[in-house]
Amino acid sequence: MNNSPLLQVTDLTKYFPVSSRKTAWPFGKKTDQALHAVDGINLTIRPGESVGLVGESGCGKSTLIRVISRLLEPTSGEICFNNTLINQIPVSTFARSPYRADIQMVFQDHSDSLNPRFTAFHTITEPIKRLGTPTKILNNKQWLKARAEELAEQVGLPVELLSRYPHQLSGGQKARVGIARAIALNPKLLILDEPTSALDVSVQAVILRLLADLREQLNMSYLFISHDLNVVRLLCDHILVMYLGKLVETGPTDTIFNHPSHPYTQALVSAIPSFTTQPNSFSRLSEAAARSPIDPSIHVCRLYGRCPKGEDICQQQQPTLQPIDDKHQVACHYADTPT
Repeated sequence: MNNSPLLQVTDLTKYFPVSSRKTAWPFGKKTDQALHAVDGINLTIRPGESVGLVGESGCGKSTLIRVISRLLEPTSGEICFNNTLINQIPVSTFARSPYRADIQMVFQDHSDSLNPRFTAFHTITEPIKRLGTPTKILNNKQWLKARAEELAEQVGLPVELLSRYPHQLSGGQKARVGIARAIALNPKLLILDEPTSALDVSVQAVILRLLADLREQLNMSYLFISHDLNVVRLLCDHILVMYLGKLVETGPTDTIFNHPSHPYTQALVSAIPSFTTQPNSFSRLSEAAARSPIDPSIHVCRLYGRCPKGEDICQQQQPTLQPIDDKHQVACHYADTPT
């Protein structure tokens, strides 16, 4: 892998305004609030690297990837892609920039992400016609047909299914169409938003093997989003753990799974189903409700109240990511203490 970053995200935030409400009568004063979906995220992806982003539902994963892929405007921060600050390109015009072809996404719901009026052939070739080389496409329809068949073979989709509509395809076949569409322009970065969550377990394994093979063949970088740590473990070199809009731990895959240091990461690892009968040594979170993401305090740890290690300092000083070694970072005051 090249040491020069393909994607560099710095202090990225995305806040959503919450409807103003009035305080108690008789004052009736309005207060403006914001939901902190993404709050100060820093991450790096290098060419050929596969990075996993994990966390429970509502932690901000989907918002983060939509900001990175320029489907949403960030509130603040920088997104440097291939040595260019793409956050300076407005979302409304990003589709016409040359970087749109280099950042593609595979969506979570393969049925809803496919146009029901498009055949598999039209779905796969649509990005080529919109973002590819117009002269080559307009003057040579045979080339377009050959390219669609080549992509279908790459993802293991029988060529005879290219004339079918989404309702005529199985879940696994629709997943392959979505992947073929995403790689049609040979992107540098492929963002995968839980691409196997809606599939049967047997189909999941086949799709994961396909994604691993495509990464090697096309030398793409992956940003893989999932709440299933076993899936991420199979496909990713590096893992980012996210909780309530913030990264709480980052590190190599083996380190995160074998030596998790943050209580939240430990709880995620402990929740992985296992055939062993030995008791799990990792911590479990309390059943207390999670803290509100609406205007959270800048002084209180986001996990405070659910964390088994919570102490007074945790509600007085919010921890920041600190290095444990060269590649492993944790945001916890008690990362080095046993549970």
